[in-house]
Amino acid sequence: MKRIYLDHSATTPVRPEVAAAVAEYMTVKYGNPSSVHSFGREAREAVEKARAQVAGLIKAKPEEIIFTSGGTEADNMAITGAARSYAGRGKHIITSAVEHHAVLDTCKALEKEGFTITVLPVDEYGLVRTDDLKKAITTETILITIMHVNNEVGTIEPIEEIGRIARERGILFHTDAVQSIGKIPVDVEKMEIDFLTGSGHKIYGPKGTGFLYVKKGIKLEPLFFGGGQEKRRRSGTENVPGIVGLGLACELAGQELEKEMARQAVLRDKLFKGLCERIPYTRLNGHPHKRIASNVNISFEYVEGESLLLSLDLKGVAASSGSACTSGSLEPSHVLTAMGICHETAHGSVRMTLGRDTTDEDIEYVLEIFPSIVERLRMMSPLYNRGREECRDCTLKK
Repeated sequence: MKRIYLDHSATTPVRPEVAAAVAEYMTVKYGNPSSVHSFGREAREAVEKARAQVAGLIKAKPEEIIFTSGGTEADNMAITGAARSYAGRGKHIITSAVEHHAVLDTCKALEKEGFTITVLPVDEYGLVRTDDLKKAITTETILITIMHVNNEVGTIEPIEEIGRIARERGILFHTDAVQSIGKIPVDVEKMEIDFLTGSGHKIYGPKGTGFLYVKKGIKLEPLFFGGGQEKRRRSGTENVPGIVGLGLACELAGQELEKEMARQAVLRDKLFKGLCERIPYTRLNGHPHKRIASNVNISFEYVEGESLLLSLDLKGVAASSGSACTSGSLEPSHVLTAMGICHETAHGSVRMTLGRDTTDEDIEYVLEIFPSIVERLRMMSPLYNRGREECRDCTLKK
């Protein structure tokens, strides 16, 4: 049976050249980078090379990169570390309703330490309105944390404008860029970013790797204490093989970025338009133009998303559901509901995310099998059979 992977926003396969580099530093060049002998120096050189490779992808300085175990740790480190470091200036943080839970739950935890959190609403496309941001800022505001690209719907937030507002007001700015690095251009200086989060396994690097960019001169209280690695900001023996893999993945992603953006945009548009032409009662979730090239999130009325995923999987297609923000949750996606999409429609949403291995033949296959799957599931839906009435809260394509 044909197997097609359309869940690249969840994770990506490790590139062969990255896997080879990781293996080398697990089995041959296995020194501890804190050791002074030749094995240690070899490992230290590899870590610093990777630091430069990561910095190059986001136009930062190597010394501004801290290696972490992934995006979640980096988000926690940035938000909690900055909040505690600058609490003397104020205890107000601004975020948005569509952030990843690594951000939302970290902010929620800080409320127990006396911080006040403002959660900005978004428009129907998942975009933060900068006017809302300006109104939310107070004399106590010390940090704004808004993601660059939404992980569910692919909407690109106005990060450059948000960065400018934060810089003008003397407020720190953090962005979770896990879904944007290696997919769209990122320039931390141009965007006036103070903290930026990245992850390795979203860009064909190894799982358990990530980084945090911290602008030079910014204070950051550490979460971990011990040996003082990463300039005393993240103690613990470095994951040298993972760091080497992350660095190489970043370098390769930067080399292919423009080409892959253009190629995937063509496939994305073909997939979305093809599904809308073949299947009635559908809608695209997220901004129609301000979105990354790899993301297609569609709601299918009168269908339950998990049933769609299981049916697709039986046909060899891997995708993810927009109906649950956390695996195992029966609640609809917090992102979709924040965009004003009703629960019924949110539960019928599917996210398909393309990658460097996605082909035109893959899209053709998905377009071939999808309509019959939706029709079969709809025929089992009492709501569909009662008259195919539109959801009272949404306007869907007929």
